Amino acid sequence: MERTLKTLFDFQKYEGNSDLQSIIDSVHSRYAVKELSLDEMEWVAAAGSPDLQEKKVSKDATSHS
Repeated sequence: MERTLKTLFDFQKYEGNSDLQSIIDSVHSRYAVKELSLDEMEWVAAAGSPDLQEKKVSKDATSHS
């Protein structure tokens, strides 16, 4: 389904079909990108563990001894 929508969106760039454009506009308005507020950013977490690199380095250091 996603592939079909992408193809239609790309097709619309060249075709200019008004019915298809209204569907595209509707989809864009539903899934609009919005900027996070400072309060919302407080809840965002980066993936991974900050101490992962330290564990890997210490494991490598002990294996070479």
